Amino acid sequence: MLFILQAQQNPIIGFLPLLLVLIVIYFFFIRPQAKKQKLQDQFIQNLSKGDKIVTNSGIVGQITKVDESSVQIQVDQKSYLTLVPGAISKEMTEQYYKD
Repeated sequence: MLFILQAQQNPIIGFLPLLLVLIVIYFFFIRPQAKKQKLQDQFIQNLSKGDKIVTNSGIVGQITKVDESSVQIQVDQKSYLTLVPGAISKEMTEQYYKD
């Protein structure tokens, strides 16, 4: 009979590749997304009258009224929309928004 002797390897070394994958996932996917969400939450909390914004669906307008649970935007001379703050995507810069 031929017995092959195998060296016992440390159990920590067996988990090392899995640990490295989890670290990469955290630093390249989870952490940047959490930072982005934090900035978006700050942006929504700091909305004020006169800000030019774009909604998630692409509607561009200027904020005319801010309440606790809604935001009213003017999209045209006499057209107003009432939105929930979560529907606002980002602030428009002069580069994108032209009167």
